[in-house]
Amino acid sequence: MPSRPRARGALAALVALFTAGYLAPYLLPTVVGRLAAGLGLGPSQAGLVGSVLLLGSASAGFTLAARVERIGPRRAARLGLLAMVLGYGSAASTGSLPLVVAGVVLGGFGSGTATAVAASGIAGQPDPQRASTLGLLSVSATAGALYLTLPRLGGGHSLPLLALAAAALVVWPVTGRLPGATRAWRSGSAAPEPSAPLPYRRAGAVLAGCVLCWSLAQNALWGVSGRIGTGQAGLSEVTVGAVFAVALGAGLAGVTAAGALGARLGRAVPIGVGTVLIAGCVLLSSTAGGLASFATGEVLWNTAYPVVLSYVLGLAASLDPRGRWAVLVGSASSLGTACGPLAGSVLSETAGYPGMGAALATLLLLVAAPMAAVARHASGRPLVPGSIRRRGGAPAAFLAGTAPTTTALLPQVGAPEQEIAPIPAPARRRPTRSAFRLARPSGRG
Repeated sequence: MPSRPRARGALAALVALFTAGYLAPYLLPTVVGRLAAGLGLGPSQAGLVGSVLLLGSASAGFTLAARVERIGPRRAARLGLLAMVLGYGSAASTGSLPLVVAGVVLGGFGSGTATAVAASGIAGQPDPQRASTLGLLSVSATAGALYLTLPRLGGGHSLPLLALAAAALVVWPVTGRLPGATRAWRSGSAAPEPSAPLPYRRAGAVLAGCVLCWSLAQNALWGVSGRIGTGQAGLSEVTVGAVFAVALGAGLAGVTAAGALGARLGRAVPIGVGTVLIAGCVLLSSTAGGLASFATGEVLWNTAYPVVLSYVLGLAASLDPRGRWAVLVGSASSLGTACGPLAGSVLSETAGYPGMGAALATLLLLVAAPMAAVARHASGRPLVPGSIRRRGGAPAAFLAGTAPTTTALLPQVGAPEQEIAPIPAPARRRPTRSAFRLARPSGRG
């Protein structure tokens, strides 16, 4: 029984680490806006600094994709959190632009390291979809609380950076629940040997490329959403912060709904239809001219975004139980996120906010179909552990041991298929009548 508390403790540590690593992209609008206002930067320059921060995060993911187990999860997590504290803390304490850039690069690398460790561990959970949902719930709640708090604490570029450094300090104690040595730390799964080749290479590459564009499109808008609210929609910073907090609260509801929905629709429908819905929200937000349209677009968008993201993360985790595709797809997402602020700033300056929204919505529509196709045809492990579908037949389930049956183990509609190899039965000669005789006493007394 002690393994269950340890597994729960490790999952809590992974969720906390996920929150600290993902917090920088969630706070991107206020970071970019504060950098522009506090350091006197133009929109493109502030967007470039935000892109540099997230580029450091993406580089950490690509560097550590297959090295987390070799380094040790606990050690890698603590190195990442230390880089966050030093990088973001030093950037917050100076007004020199070169030092700020150096600090956010170091802090971004730390955020990416924390995310890589979390993604690698979540991929080995029995239900990575649920673990990803818990992480998104946690980071959405934390970011929403910060959006309500930061505008009331004063101006300057320091506060959001200090918040990122403080998040790393808060998460540090729970890293003791992570394994410190190179050993199997998967909960309930048998990880392949280190020499095992990367599975689903083509599908994983298509997914990573699409997620890069998917994240770029959305974070291009997210990076300039604050300026759309204060400039085009004519709102105050406090009002914009309140809208963002409500939107992230709606994201909590969306992620909760995704967790309740689970495997009922599979992965292809939520990813494909959700991306099309997000494209419409991007158009609405980019053309907002007042509080009503701006708030509606942001709330609907932030409701759909984490739902789709939870299924994308679950899909990437299912392709490889060692978590390599989860880290690579997450790093591709960070790379797209890194390019987003700069792309949004350049597009908004050249084509205006409505023209930028039209271009981003078109890009989202173009990647919706390939992402749904990967989810439909190349899913690895099923959404629900134990679910198996025979080729051409109805779903079935392998229930190990004598434990009572629970609905969580039963096969779900839309679960990815897992082929079962046919076992040929040896052919038997048809018995003849002469092979049968009457049973008589053997005569042995």
